[in-house]
Amino acid sequence: MRIGEVAAKAGVSVRALRYYEEQDLLHSTRNRGGQRQYTADAVERVRLIRRLYSAGLPSSIVREVLSFAEAGGASPELVGLLTAERDRLDRQMTDLRDARDRLHACITEAHRDGGPERPSGDGSPRDGRNRGAASGTRRRNTLRE
Repeated sequence: MRIGEVAAKAGVSVRALRYYEEQDLLHSTRNRGGQRQYTADAVERVRLIRRLYSAGLPSSIVREVLSFAEAGGASPELVGLLTAERDRLDRQMTDLRDARDRLHACITEAHRDGGPERPSGDGSPRDGRNRGAASGTRRRNTLRE
């Protein structure tokens, strides 16, 4: 299967496939014309690579997971590796929530010191507020005072 066909079937760009090869996640052969040729299982492998990346795994871990998958399943080593990555992501999420909370406190303080306008929600995109550029400018100016 040629590179464009794999890309289309897997829902990724040709450039992504080349990157996966550079990262030693995907392998191809070359035909006489120098074009990449992939086996039929390349599409499923690319889909697995995408799922692993979307789970937040770096290339080095994806490479290890793929080698375990090729060996036939979930060994204790694979489960340990994935558990460690999940724990790493949990720590990152906690750090991000803490940073967001500190930022929200700064915004709340700026509104308290700068005038009557106060945030009506928690400041997240989920709270339904959509402030325009003018209020964003006011907030920046308030923070400088």
